[in-house]
Amino acid sequence: MKERISPYTYLLCAGHLFTDIPQGALPVIIPFMITEYGFNYTAAASLVFALNLVSSVVQPVFGVLADKASKPWILSAGILLAGGGMAASGVLTNYTAIFLAVMISGIGIAAFHPEAARYANEFAGQRKGTGVSIFSFGGTAGIALGPILAAFLILTFGIKGMTALFIPGAIIAPVLLIAMNHYHRSKEVARAAGSLPREKSGTDRWGAFSLLCVLLFSRSAIFYGLNTFLPLYWIHVLRQSTTTASTTLSIMLATGAVSTLIGGRMADRFGFHRVVRGGFFFLPPLLGLFVLTTDAAVATSLLIPIGFALYAPLSPMVVTGQKFLPNHIGLSSGITIGLSVSVGGIAAPLLGRIADLYGLLPVMYILAAVAVLPAILAFALPKPQD
Repeated sequence: MKERISPYTYLLCAGHLFTDIPQGALPVIIPFMITEYGFNYTAAASLVFALNLVSSVVQPVFGVLADKASKPWILSAGILLAGGGMAASGVLTNYTAIFLAVMISGIGIAAFHPEAARYANEFAGQRKGTGVSIFSFGGTAGIALGPILAAFLILTFGIKGMTALFIPGAIIAPVLLIAMNHYHRSKEVARAAGSLPREKSGTDRWGAFSLLCVLLFSRSAIFYGLNTFLPLYWIHVLRQSTTTASTTLSIMLATGAVSTLIGGRMADRFGFHRVVRGGFFFLPPLLGLFVLTTDAAVATSLLIPIGFALYAPLSPMVVTGQKFLPNHIGLSSGITIGLSVSVGGIAAPLLGRIADLYGLLPVMYILAAVAVLPAILAFALPKPQD
């Protein structure tokens, strides 16, 4: 009989959803800010840089804290900061103020991920791939829903409609805090009664984990390149409307959200290594075909397999990182599910500069070329120990 998934896993999934909706909304906000405030591509892409630089620098620190002492309130605080910072960007008009508000959102994202991913691993039991994929699904779904929600709010209420992004987080944050406090009280009772099994220890494999990080960083650069510039590519290269561009981005992200769940279940059944290698093997040729087509319908259809190849290996890589560092699961989680995803945003200003000088098509060629690196690294990655 299969082990049941803990209800806490689904609650973490919901928290992950509302933490990452603001992150997914930002690329859709950018075209409207360009129109409203006259920002150029470099300035607009730098907002993505602001969100991810803070998250990249702070996230490992939160991971170390999660390993030393569990602080469940950090989960709720992270959700509130993530939504509040992005909501504030909707009422601010000064570029510096918007930049700072987006950075605050990045701090919230950084605070949430390591602690939440450590709990996701704990709640998953023996079904690590499935459990962590459910948790990861919340994040990918949030990033997928972000563009749709942002486009709806802005088209309906103007940029000030972005303030509504704070509402979902304000609802889930106290619920999550109460639930996690209840879990800890139950755990203390079980520990006092001697019914908790002893936690297994293992040997940390820092070399293998470092190789995994390089793989994740290269994937992140591709993800953020697509996430930032796909709407603009659809508008300025494929000559589609702003609304169509927002919907098209969500097609890839929604595919990615479903693929995250599929990838985790496949990893439990066929092995984590096979899923990681399979996804990255197909990514370079798919991106190559994408940049060669000028037909919007064909390009849209290609986003579905691209989303699968990009997202199916994600939760298996998170679990692989946790297996490589069994004594530092919080730090591993902070890097693999947080830092590794966020650090790709640091490349956004450089890609924005290339877009300003040479256009958006060369940016897509660069992303297709970069996809070769994770394909190579996936086959060099050693197998984790169970």
